[in-house]
Amino acid sequence: MDVNRRSFLRGAAAGAAGTVLTGGILAAGAVVDASTASADSTLPSSYPFHGPHQAGILTPGPSDKQSTTAYVAFDVTGTDRAALAALFRTLTERARFLTSGGTPPDLGVGQPPSDSDVLGPVVPADGLTVTLSVGSTLFDKRFGLASRAPKLLGPMRVFPNDALEDAWLGGDLLLQFCAHNPDTVHHAIRDIAKHTRGQMQLRWKIDGYASPPRPSGTGRNLLGFKDGTANPTGRTAESLIWVDAAQGEPSWAVGGSYAVVRLIRMLVEFWDRVSINEQERMFGRRRDSGAPLDGNAEFDVPDYKADPQGTVIPLDSHMRLANPRTTQTADQRMIRRSYNYDLGVDLNGNMQSGHVFTCYQQDLKRQFETVQERLVDEPLTDYVQPFGGGYFFTLPGVRNASDWYGSALLA
Repeated sequence: MDVNRRSFLRGAAAGAAGTVLTGGILAAGAVVDASTASADSTLPSSYPFHGPHQAGILTPGPSDKQSTTAYVAFDVTGTDRAALAALFRTLTERARFLTSGGTPPDLGVGQPPSDSDVLGPVVPADGLTVTLSVGSTLFDKRFGLASRAPKLLGPMRVFPNDALEDAWLGGDLLLQFCAHNPDTVHHAIRDIAKHTRGQMQLRWKIDGYASPPRPSGTGRNLLGFKDGTANPTGRTAESLIWVDAAQGEPSWAVGGSYAVVRLIRMLVEFWDRVSINEQERMFGRRRDSGAPLDGNAEFDVPDYKADPQGTVIPLDSHMRLANPRTTQTADQRMIRRSYNYDLGVDLNGNMQSGHVFTCYQQDLKRQFETVQERLVDEPLTDYVQPFGGGYFFTLPGVRNASDWYGSALLA
């Protein structure tokens, strides 16, 4: 890789990611093939709200996730624990209704309507999941929760090659909305914003969409490669993402998960000028099928032992660095639940599009940070520019109709 080219590409991205941002708030429109989303009868119309874990992580599975999303970070404006508990109860009430669907109450002609009617007079569930996570700033002196903080939660670490912008970072709370259609996500955000007015303030927001399988298998990112092929599944996934009592975390955190969100600008105009051979060697996979370079099909397992010098799959390829497939690195795997985004055009006339990288894990340091350290200065960094997101802790699930978000945390 040419050092001058790398500097040039970074310069083109620097400051561009936030050029359409106003006051730290962005309402970006995701473009989704609505016919694909609505016509897919294999996806459930709703997902259970109650349970030991929140929906939107493994339910539905990362490989068949809903087609549209929004990540919305908020700052809590209340100043004491009672106000925070009231906010969490309201969020629970609204999320419970929105994910189940139903008819909003009629408040009479003299009152503002109880619902925006964006989805019509009856609210469909439409596969909506609402996943609530908390940031490290929630554990400051405002609410007396410092002693109850998850032990690894803090501000997102800045890695080499990052260009993080304050307006796109952090937040007391993060709500991840996922549904089959974008109007469902829009409706849910407006509903929650209306019912929590005066309790929390929007900090940053980004909309995303999942590409359908083309032609089959896992969906693709905006660099044209399949994304999430090696996601762990079943019991392996369960063992890697949920915090358990043996980790020394606060007891209320058991059943939750550490979440990392990375907003990553992709320099697609430059990427499209790179030869297919170089693109595939950077990823370690074939672009058309998603197969490893030593295989024939997407889910073939690469044989690194037969290629110790990286002759076939380069040693610095993304897939080989991220998952070396050794006994020592097996517990570093994470669940990826990522989406594409498109923010339009920046002031320099470049496309503002890329990736909302999201992963869930038991241990931030053992999993995400260890993997990210291996990826520092990989060849792909010439074409991607992380600019926002944060570290969060996804709360355990709401167990039943009398429970609410954060009830154990605030007990």
